[in-house]
Amino acid sequence: MQVAVDGPASAGKSTVAKIIAKKLSYVYIDTGAMYRACTVIARNHQLDYGDEAGILQAIDKDGIELKSEHSEQKVYVAGKDVSKEIRTPEISANVSQVSALPKVREKMVSLQRQMAGKTNVIMDGRDIGTTVLPNAEVKIFLVASARSRAERRLLDFKERGIESKQTVDEIEQDIAARDYKDSHRKISPLKKADDAIQIDTTNMSIEQVVDAILAEIKKTQKIFKKQYKIVEKYQTFL
Repeated sequence: MQVAVDGPASAGKSTVAKIIAKKLSYVYIDTGAMYRACTVIARNHQLDYGDEAGILQAIDKDGIELKSEHSEQKVYVAGKDVSKEIRTPEISANVSQVSALPKVREKMVSLQRQMAGKTNVIMDGRDIGTTVLPNAEVKIFLVASARSRAERRLLDFKERGIESKQTVDEIEQDIAARDYKDSHRKISPLKKADDAIQIDTTNMSIEQVVDAILAEIKKTQKIFKKQYKIVEKYQTFL
């Protein structure tokens, strides 16, 4: 089964996807982390964030790896753990520009589909249900007010030990700007898939969001079981 979780920045996608993956023993893939890794690579090579050819060459040289360590996903660039580095304000401020580059998106989408393979997977990002895994059996689109997302991001910085001089108002402005960029880019813009279930997480706890998504997954699993039984009976009859 493929579960796609989309939504704007800091809507809670990664947090709930990780928990669900652990509960169901699914493979978790954080596509946003991959684009952030691309942004780190561009910065490390002192490239302009719009230099598509240069960034692609640098990605091929350094490589991006997602590893599961102690039940947590770690991101490696050129053999170095950059899991904390990709969440810094500088990378957050420039990832939209890098992720909008057509060839970079093409490269990452190809990698993401390879990772999905034939196993049970939960993948979160901006265009999973519309572009990366358009045939995903379960599609979720998480939304939340810009203010609540700004508060969450500030809390996340503190929990990760990331120093930020930004106020919650400044973070809110950055998030609103990111929303605009993500939803107006020409290639795979942020938007809800027609068959996705929208969940507003503004006033929900993490546990409530997880339970809501698990309920949708269980519904689909029941449908699969019924369909399998029908096919099994038909084959027996033949």
